[in-house]
Amino acid sequence: MLSSPPDGLASPDAEQVKLSILMPAYNEENTVGRAVAEILNTYYPCDIELIVVDDGSTDATATLLSAFHDDRIVLHRHPLNLGKGAALRSAASMATGTHLLPFDADLEYAAEDIPRMLEPVLKGRSDVVYGTRLFGCNTVYQSYRYALGNRMLTRLANLFFNATLSDLHTCLKLMPAATMKELSLTEIGFGLDTEMTALLLRRGIRPFEVPVSYYSRSHAEGKKINWRDAVRCVWILFRVRLRVNTGRPERLRDRPESLEPNNHAEPA
Repeated sequence: MLSSPPDGLASPDAEQVKLSILMPAYNEENTVGRAVAEILNTYYPCDIELIVVDDGSTDATATLLSAFHDDRIVLHRHPLNLGKGAALRSAASMATGTHLLPFDADLEYAAEDIPRMLEPVLKGRSDVVYGTRLFGCNTVYQSYRYALGNRMLTRLANLFFNATLSDLHTCLKLMPAATMKELSLTEIGFGLDTEMTALLLRRGIRPFEVPVSYYSRSHAEGKKINWRDAVRCVWILFRVRLRVNTGRPERLRDRPESLEPNNHAEPA
């Protein structure tokens, strides 16, 4: 941690909060080292841990991660690529914090925004906080279609669940660990973002939104989401809204063996 906190971040409740930052990484050798360093070099008003799950990378991601030696880091590797959602669920199952926060390894988001997201929690205003991308303000989008798609899907979610959410697919979703672990999460790909928010809205939970910065990357730079994920998102919203049951809900504590942490796995 940095030696002195910025003004206004200290709180008498900070000792009761520990933030587990969950970072899935798949073939992110160009950015993962800097992303981890930025997380570790940021001041937080509470204790943190960073759980990085290498989701079967075939590049130098695992090697770069093994170079970090910090008591706040927990490293885990999936032998095969299972999907972003699977990596996040594995990370959540290993978390020891009171609150969880997904954070991508691709540098589209900034670690410096995380402390501001903790303020509503420490002040007792809200347990669920979203880092909202304000389109056209402090953001860069490489594709108008992605920005428009997120707006349309956000509006659909608001219509389905009578909500006023600004950014359905923000990566930065801070919530109590108990809340995430109680959700009946089934998605193992990018659809987990949609499913998580839809289940929260279905339960009547309305996230407190904090503006964050965002600098998107293109497919040429490694962005992996595509139009099929948007179609999947629509289906997930319908499924959660209509309570379509496609089988026994698979909670984090009931994950298949392929998602169980393997503390003896060695980075490739």
